[in-house]
Amino acid sequence: MDILIDDPAIEQQFREILALIRLRKNGETSAQMKKMGLEYKLNWGVSLMHLKEIAARYEPNHLLALKLWNKKWREAMILASLLDVPDEVTEEQMDYWTKSLENTELAEMLSANLWVKTKFAYAKSLEWIVGKKYLVHYTGLHLMGRLAMTDKKAIDEMFEPYFEVLTPLAKDPQLKHVFYRSFLLIARRSENLHRQCTAFAESLGRSESESARELGRMILEELAAR
Repeated sequence: MDILIDDPAIEQQFREILALIRLRKNGETSAQMKKMGLEYKLNWGVSLMHLKEIAARYEPNHLLALKLWNKKWREAMILASLLDVPDEVTEEQMDYWTKSLENTELAEMLSANLWVKTKFAYAKSLEWIVGKKYLVHYTGLHLMGRLAMTDKKAIDEMFEPYFEVLTPLAKDPQLKHVFYRSFLLIARRSENLHRQCTAFAESLGRSESESARELGRMILEELAAR
C-alpha cells in the first residue's frame, strides 16, 4: 500500500464524516443486518441513502478513502468506496481490500462503486475468479457483471476469457446467485456473447456437479426466454 503523508484538512473531513455517521445510527437496522449474516467489526445501521448523502458533501480524495477504510466501520468502508479516486487506486490496494472483506454487502459496494471504474478491473476480476477465498470469488463474479453492465464500449473479446475460468465456480452453491446474475449480463451484451453463454451453460449441464447442472439449467431457461 502507498504511504501518504497525512493532511490536516483531510483529517478534519475524516472526523466530520465519523460524526455524521454516528448521528444517523439505527440500532434496529444494525440488528436486522446481523441476523441476516452481515457481520462487521462495527455497524451503525446507517442506510445506503444516507451514506450517499454524506459522500455528496465531500470531494473524492484518495487519502480520505484510505483513512475511512482503515476505520473498519461498515459505514466508513462503504464511504471509502464512494470517495476514493479510481485513477489513484493501485492493484495492491484492490487485493488488500478485497482479501479483507467480511461479507457480500461490502463486496458489492466495492465492486459497483469503485473497482469497476479502475483500469485494473478486468484483470482483477479474472484473477479473483481463480482465487482461493469465497468472498474473493464473489467479488470477481460481481465485478464481471458490473463490467458487462457498465462498460458499453468494451468489445466482445474482453469477456471471452471468462468462459475459460468460470466452470469451477459454477460448482459452488454459495456463488449460484451472483454467478447467475453476472453471467446473464454478459449474455445480454450481444448476439455473439449470447451464443457463447448458451454453449457454456449447455456444458454445465454435462458436469458431474449437481450445483453446476442446476445453474446451467437456470441460465438456459433465462436465455431461451429472451
